[in-house]
Amino acid sequence: MTTTVKIGPHVVGAGERPFVVAEMSGNHNGDLDRALAIVDAVAASGAHALKLQTYRPDTITIDVDTPDFRISGEHELWGGENLYRLYERAHTPYEWHEPIFARARRHGLTVFSSPFDASAVRLLEELDAPAYKIASSELVDLPLIQLVASTGKPLVISTGMATVAEIDAAVRTARDGGAAGIVLLACTASYPAPPADSNLRRLPVLADAFGAPVGLSDHTPGIGVAVASVALGACFIEKHVTLDRADGGVDADFSLDPGELAALVVESERAYAALGGTAIGPTPAEREGLRFRRSLFVVEDVRAGDPVTAANVRSIRPAGGLPPVEIDRVLGRTFTVDVPRGTPLSWDLI
Repeated sequence: MTTTVKIGPHVVGAGERPFVVAEMSGNHNGDLDRALAIVDAVAASGAHALKLQTYRPDTITIDVDTPDFRISGEHELWGGENLYRLYERAHTPYEWHEPIFARARRHGLTVFSSPFDASAVRLLEELDAPAYKIASSELVDLPLIQLVASTGKPLVISTGMATVAEIDAAVRTARDGGAAGIVLLACTASYPAPPADSNLRRLPVLADAFGAPVGLSDHTPGIGVAVASVALGACFIEKHVTLDRADGGVDADFSLDPGELAALVVESERAYAALGGTAIGPTPAEREGLRFRRSLFVVEDVRAGDPVTAANVRSIRPAGGLPPVEIDRVLGRTFTVDVPRGTPLSWDLI
């Protein structure tokens, strides 16, 4: 069991900064130039990695148009669509992978993919992919996981829809098969996913149960859920990205635009920095603030022998005088010396 996993030059694990991965999926809309423009936008956003999906329609399903092969008509985005035709629209052609990988690497992006069959693994091995992602629906395909693990690369496994027993079987298969570490991603496999279904509290449960770094594959709108996940231990965040949702595309409705992706990078870093430690007490940044706590001050010029009253001694900012709790003990006493307005009250003055 490993607490960190190396993906390209990046160390992913508990205590490490969030690793932000942009999923292109089918948002290239069948245009290689658009795909390359997405790569450029991901690099400009500050995200750490680009992820693809590597399949052909024939490697993920077959061309049959019966009810079993159609998405429910109630689906928000793809209702009534035939699986084969949906994947025909969404897939990234094998011959595009080399130029996409090359463009990403020129930008310094780590680039990897989700393979869906042996031909995809062969292609990605030829391109020297540094890691592999197992999609939620493929978590139950243990022979595929065994094949991918045999490459000796790290595996990132999405757990959408999966039971604990199914996750356990996938993790055991990956580890026994030779995977160089595993990252488990909480995922709600609906598109788009309601934030209320995210169940981010499962993140530490997954980490404890399987002794692996955890993260989030997020299909909710916006960046709020992804940023919140960092507070619960997510060290890997995957979001779909497009150039502009208005351009449409199979995944556009639940994808981030480049500006939102850049905001996710910044805000997830802030969330990570905010975790800090468990100490309770003033921080170094608060030291100046300690000077401006309230204390008892003489607020009017007084003479020796004058009584201490609520008019000439009050609790004000800054610090330096007696604590405010002493007010009842000092009222009614007398000043022993002349004291100018703005003097911190101390016991030797009364």
